[in-house]
Amino acid sequence: MSARRALSALVLLAIGCAKPEPVPPQYQPAASVLEVVATLRRHLADDTYRFEPARDFSGRNVYRASLIRLESLERVHAESLRAGHLDDVIAFAKARALERLRAYDLAAASHRRAAERDGPLRAEALVAAELDDAIAAAIQLGYEPERPPRGDARPPVAPLDAETAIAAFDERSARLQAIGERAAGTPLEPVVKEELERTDVARARYFVARRSLDPQGEVRALAELQRVATQHRESKNRNRHVLALADLYAALAQEYVEARPPESLWFDPAGFEEMVDSASQLYEAVANQDGTPEKLEAARRLEAFLAFTLRVDRDRFSP
Repeated sequence: MSARRALSALVLLAIGCAKPEPVPPQYQPAASVLEVVATLRRHLADDTYRFEPARDFSGRNVYRASLIRLESLERVHAESLRAGHLDDVIAFAKARALERLRAYDLAAASHRRAAERDGPLRAEALVAAELDDAIAAAIQLGYEPERPPRGDARPPVAPLDAETAIAAFDERSARLQAIGERAAGTPLEPVVKEELERTDVARARYFVARRSLDPQGEVRALAELQRVATQHRESKNRNRHVLALADLYAALAQEYVEARPPESLWFDPAGFEEMVDSASQLYEAVANQDGTPEKLEAARRLEAFLAFTLRVDRDRFSP
C-alpha cells in the first residue's frame, strides 16, 4: 500500500509541475496599447473600397477588433493609464477605427479628444474631425434606410416624388466628392469612395422599389443598376452589383410570366427571351470568376432561374 501511495504522490506531483497548454494566439489578450495601435496603423492606408477589410490573427475585421481591444485595455488598465500619457494615442486610434466602421460622429468626437493634447497628432486629428463631421452630415441626405442612425433622428421616409429623391442624391454625391478632394492622400480617401458607392446603390434601390409606380419604372431601375455596375467596376462589391442587376432581370421575367401566362395571346416570346438571356449572361459572368465568394452564389441562382424558365415552352410560342 505504501508503494501505491508513493506512486500516486509522484503522479500528482508530476501533474502539478507540468506546464499548462499554451493559449492559442487568437485567445490571448493584447499585451499593450502600442501592440494594438501598431496593428491598426499597418492597415490605415488599406484601400477598403477596392479590397475587403483586413482581418487580424483571430479572423475578425481588424478595425472592429482593434476598437474592442483598445476599449478593453482602457478598462483593465485604468489605473496605469490614469496619468494620461497615452490618451491622445488611444483616442486617435479609436477614431481611425470608427471611421472604417461608419461611425463618423463618434470618430469626430474621438479625434477632438486626441486634439486636446498639444502633441504631434493634434493637427491631423482636427482636420480628420472636420472631415468626419462633413461626411456624417452628407450621408443624411437621400433615402437610405440602412444608414447609421444619428442621434434621435427618426427613420427616413421614402420620397414620393422621384425628382425630389434625385435632387437629394445628387446633393449628397456632390458633397462627398468635395470631401473626397480634401481627403485625398489620407486614410479617409477610400472611406469617402465607399460612401459614394453607397449613395449610388441607395439611389438604384430606390428606383427598383418604385418601378411599378412609374410608366417607365422598369427601364429606369435597370438603368440605375447598370450605372452602379459601370461606375464602380473597381469596387470590391463589383460582383454584387452585377448580381443585383441579374436579379432584377430575373424578377422582371418572373413578373412578366405571372402577368402574361405563356398560353395567353399577349405573351411575347421575344421580349421574354431577351430578359432571360440578359439574366443568364450576367449570372454566368459572375459564376465564371474563380476565387470569388460570389461564384457559387451566382451559379446557384442561375440554376434556380433556368429551372423557372423550363416552365415556359418558348419553342411553342416562337414565331
